[in-house]
Amino acid sequence: MLSNTDIQEILQALDLDQMNAGSSDGTDWIGHGKRLSVTSPVNDTVIAEVILAGKQDYEQVVNAAEQAFYSWRSTPSPKRGEIIRQLGQELRLSKNKLARLITLEMGKSIQESLGEVQEMIDICDFACGLSRQLYGVQTHSERPYHRMFEQWHPLGIVGVITAFNFPTAVWAWNLTIALICGNVVVWKPASKTPLTAIVCQNIFGRVLKKNELNPAISTLVTGSGSEIGELLNNDPRINLVSYTGSTETGKHIAKTVASRLGKTILELGGNNGVIVTPKANLDLAAENIFFGAIGTAGQRCTTTRRIIIEQGLSQAMLDKLLTYYQNLRIGNPFDDNNLMGPVVSGQTVEIMMQALSSIEEQGGHILYGGKQLSGDDYPGSCYVTPAIVKAPVHLPLIQKETFVPILYVLEYQDSLQEAINIHNNVPQGLSSAIFTNDLLEAETFLSALGSDCGIANVNLGTSGAEIGLAFGGEKETGGGRESGSDAWKSYMRRQSNTVNWSGSTMLAQGIQFEQ
Repeated sequence: MLSNTDIQEILQALDLDQMNAGSSDGTDWIGHGKRLSVTSPVNDTVIAEVILAGKQDYEQVVNAAEQAFYSWRSTPSPKRGEIIRQLGQELRLSKNKLARLITLEMGKSIQESLGEVQEMIDICDFACGLSRQLYGVQTHSERPYHRMFEQWHPLGIVGVITAFNFPTAVWAWNLTIALICGNVVVWKPASKTPLTAIVCQNIFGRVLKKNELNPAISTLVTGSGSEIGELLNNDPRINLVSYTGSTETGKHIAKTVASRLGKTILELGGNNGVIVTPKANLDLAAENIFFGAIGTAGQRCTTTRRIIIEQGLSQAMLDKLLTYYQNLRIGNPFDDNNLMGPVVSGQTVEIMMQALSSIEEQGGHILYGGKQLSGDDYPGSCYVTPAIVKAPVHLPLIQKETFVPILYVLEYQDSLQEAINIHNNVPQGLSSAIFTNDLLEAETFLSALGSDCGIANVNLGTSGAEIGLAFGGEKETGGGRESGSDAWKSYMRRQSNTVNWSGSTMLAQGIQFEQ
């Protein structure tokens, strides 16, 4: 089991103390707010304390970021990309140490934490290449001897508010793309995972120092959403707020930032469904659904939460899933033999138990799991068995994203369109999948008649997206896009340009306006 000595070794390897200032203007570590005790869900132990930011700390950080932007925006984009390439190299060197801290602080399995750091490395590689591909367009003018084209310019300060479940990867998605676009970043991490943020700030700080750049290109401000988050959302100096978290908070941020005509990227709730048709490979479907449902202990925005399966296949699929669930190894997430660690907090355990109680009241039937675990194999109070629930399609709780490992099994009769209707009949629209070997079914699901989600997969689960395509969803998922493809455009302002090289005045649309 994880000992106090183990914890101290993890902290010392990353230059963390028992008491840590939680905010940085790039030069100094500061903090004049309350003290936050960081508790590991692995064994319920307080692992360190962080001094949160006060208003004066926030002002110091943003003022520094504002000054850094004036020089960074003029740095050629390929040179900005080189800085991100070096960040990727630093992350490679720190991969194992940083992964251990992620697991300690939020509880995901060590293999998943290693994957998260690798995702940071991957997005650094992507952004470095992208730094030479920030293309505009050129088109023909209706006026002779005129040239029309568009350019993309930096926005300014990008505020990044991240969630506990991916405490580093989401920051990296935003930081790398925002920086190669010429912006600077102010990061507010989740209060459950401030230590990983402090380490990442230090890692990137070494890169900036080595290149003799303004260290406030990347800054950190740790504090509550109600205090520091509200300062950031209401601050007209913050040109873009990128928020990952709950739909309820996302709606509030959208209104707040819109009231000052700022921009937002919102990555909110997911209620992700998988359709399984009679043409599916059930073994393939079961394997993917299993990982999608229990990965990160059901605490991913892309977690598989609903199976929509043809009625005649339901029992066969359940038999396969129950075999996986019954053999699932749950326990200390530092043990590679365990596939699932704890949920992030005791409050999350309570939310899960309350949801399961409501499910039974609403007509659902718990087929497996849903118990809090205790005993020698479970070093803390945050370990649970993931639940499988057979539910009627009209169950009210299905409309909500309950951020715990509960998988709903919903049945349809005989029509793919019926399955698609059930799938789309939730407020969220992040990730989706269909399992079928029928080309027509697959293409229907991917068409405008099919999934209404931002991500739609065929014979692949809802979880585990790569960084090459834009990530995000529709409806109450917020409509934002991060990471790959042309998501970079959200971090820039578009400018349309016309150059007249004729030597005379010509108006568009053939207008004659002469004195």
